[in-house]
Amino acid sequence: MPKDFQPLKPDDLCQLIDAHSATLILYAKQWNADDAEDVVQETFLRLVRRAQWEGKPENPAAWLFTAVRNEAIDRIRKAKRRQKYERQKATERPVWFETPPDASLRAEELLQFLDTLPLEQREIVIARIWGGLTFDEIAVLTGDSRTTVHRRYGEALETLRQKLSE
Repeated sequence: MPKDFQPLKPDDLCQLIDAHSATLILYAKQWNADDAEDVVQETFLRLVRRAQWEGKPENPAAWLFTAVRNEAIDRIRKAKRRQKYERQKATERPVWFETPPDASLRAEELLQFLDTLPLEQREIVIARIWGGLTFDEIAVLTGDSRTTVHRRYGEALETLRQKLSE
């Protein structure tokens, strides 16, 4: 701990929240209006964690504004990376339903058939076929046994086969 360590008391935190939260939310909205309140809340949490080890900042208001700015910009960067990654993965994946022009079944019909399945079966089919997950991974995801997942998958495929043959 620093020599001039001054802890952040609960009353100090309450005063900082009362004095600065509204302004900090307005400030954070410059970067992302949707996440502004979350950014400010995360900043106050960071202040509390920081104060445990380093004490109260010398100028808490300045520290809060700097931390809000950094958090808001970090969230934008993360969102851009995530969007870039998702776009890249979307272009790498094969098209889910590609039907030749002369095919009697269109992708919309198959989606409608999929929607008729019970949620438990539909979830497993999507995770297995389009998500590429194994039955073990799906079992962990759904909280069911591997055997139950495999059975539901088979039932779903059989139901889809029947609907396709009608």
